[in-house]
Amino acid sequence: MPAVDKLLLEEALQDSPQTRSLLSVFEEDAGTLTEYTNQLLQAMQRVYGAQNEMCLATQQLSKQLLAYEKQHFALGKGDEEVISTLHYFSKVVDELNILHSELAKQLADTMVLPIIQFREKDLTEVSTLKDLFGLASNEHDVSMAKYSRLPKRKENEKLKAEVAKEVANARRKQHLSSLQYYCALNALQYRKRVAMMEPMLGYTRGQINFFKKGAEMFSKRMDSFLSSVSDMVQSIQGELDAEAEKMRVSQQDLIAVNESVYTPDSDVTSPAINRNLIQKAGYLNLRNKTGLVTTTWERLYFFTQGGNLMCQPRGAVAGGLIQDLDNCSVMAIDCEDRRYCFQITTPTGKAGITLQAESKKEYEEWICAINNISRQIYLTDNPEAAAIKLNQTALQAVTPITSFGKKHEVHHPSQNVKNMENDKIIPNESAGIQDSTQLIAPGTPIQFDIVLPATEFLDQNRGGRRANPFGESEDSSKDEEEDSLLQQMFVVRFLGSMAVQSDDTSEVIYEAMRQVLAARAIHNIFRMTESHLMVTSKNLRLIDPQTQVTRASFELATVTQFAAHQENRRLIGFVVHLSETLGEESMSAYVFESNTEGEKICYAISLGKEIIEAQKDPEALAQLMKSVPLTNDGKFMLLNDQSEEDGTTHEEGEESEA
Repeated sequence: MPAVDKLLLEEALQDSPQTRSLLSVFEEDAGTLTEYTNQLLQAMQRVYGAQNEMCLATQQLSKQLLAYEKQHFALGKGDEEVISTLHYFSKVVDELNILHSELAKQLADTMVLPIIQFREKDLTEVSTLKDLFGLASNEHDVSMAKYSRLPKRKENEKLKAEVAKEVANARRKQHLSSLQYYCALNALQYRKRVAMMEPMLGYTRGQINFFKKGAEMFSKRMDSFLSSVSDMVQSIQGELDAEAEKMRVSQQDLIAVNESVYTPDSDVTSPAINRNLIQKAGYLNLRNKTGLVTTTWERLYFFTQGGNLMCQPRGAVAGGLIQDLDNCSVMAIDCEDRRYCFQITTPTGKAGITLQAESKKEYEEWICAINNISRQIYLTDNPEAAAIKLNQTALQAVTPITSFGKKHEVHHPSQNVKNMENDKIIPNESAGIQDSTQLIAPGTPIQFDIVLPATEFLDQNRGGRRANPFGESEDSSKDEEEDSLLQQMFVVRFLGSMAVQSDDTSEVIYEAMRQVLAARAIHNIFRMTESHLMVTSKNLRLIDPQTQVTRASFELATVTQFAAHQENRRLIGFVVHLSETLGEESMSAYVFESNTEGEKICYAISLGKEIIEAQKDPEALAQLMKSVPLTNDGKFMLLNDQSEEDGTTHEEGEESEA
């Protein structure tokens, strides 16, 4: 080992500038050594702390390995081999924890303790001696300054002796402290080398001892166990790779499907509809009332279970009962300007829940499935065959339920349909003109919405037939339209209808308008159903503007009165005179609000009646055709019909086809 620099003790008494300069070099070296020792101690304490943490971590790991058996995994089938393997690993970790604890103790004794002792003993001693040397040097300088100021007179000999003695004591004290200080600095040059190597010697020996004991403990008996575990892991990994490849191929096949599977209502023109379902599941929007006039829609998962409609929110473990479907009715409805809405009605006629499907296919299949279930087909021996038989007699069409209380098909113009009780409100109106009771009976119910109640399906054993649950009639009226000499369309909104006692005067229409508007105001009813009123030379037809399906049809010959309001020109009403099935006669007044003047609708109806009368006499018909302009295909055309229409009217010109 190379020689160590020293401070010469012989030069301590003289205390020359050269000695002081060399001393400053030793002091700087001691300061650097102190700073480095503190950093080294922090690093070693961190190693010791990590080893202690390793002991705690391995102890916790062993407990967690044993806790695997106590976990209640939902898919824990086939974990017995994994549990036994983890038990063995837990024992191995416990044995390793013992070795880690021994290593931590060795590091504390042979690595951390020596460096702490070096810092607390040697470096602290040098720092203390430096302070004492500085004090002694200051005292010596003060005494020498005092001695240098002594006068020459002999009478101060006593003072001179005292000062000389003080200088001698200070010089002796400085000499002694400098000797001790120089010796400590010289010894520090040896001790720092020992202090740097001794902790690392203890650290290395502790690690070697740890690995040696570990090798002796596990090398022989662990080889076969680790080999079997490795084989098991490789086998599982092989199964995983095969399954991952299978899933990758399946994923590619699923992604390669037509884009239409992602697009809602992609097959709206010709969806493949299964009308024989007795079970159905999927997401629907449920309408909830949050106030008097406010509603919210919530997307939930619905499914049928026997004769029940169940609902299961996302994240719920099981579904809950929403509606008993036995003997209920289902119908398509117009609701808040939303598409594909339908309503389930209880057997007592009370309106149930309102739902919305995301596509036409889902919409129709849900209605068919609920209709089939309501007939309790699921209780039969062959439910699918019973559903097919049921639907063979049902009409094959879909119409939102916006028809009047009386449904008129082409070949059943006077078919009666009973009104729903929940759609009727008895107007609380006693005041009126003197003879109003002769026109309309007091307490006559008012129909505010063109909602057709669902009727029960009548099978062959019960006789009769059931109307399509979607509310659509077989449309055979297109040929009639081609033969009609008049076709005029108006945009109207239904306000209400009620039975009347007389059709002799237009006053009955004005009284019906008054009572309908008064009842709407009293009961805060603001919703109106928009339709297209088609006036032809044979009938009046109300057409759904979205589906272009006929909601209601009235033979023009049965319209006995029609008039527009005298002040509100957009109000129009007419009276229909019908013969009931039992030979009785009934009269009903229907009130509408039009986008155009009501007089124009009255003129169209009047013209249609004139055409009916003129068709009986060919000469009268020819004279009428000369007096009224005709379209290119020979049909009557009304002049200036669209001049006052607003933006909601069709852009099909003067002649509008249904």
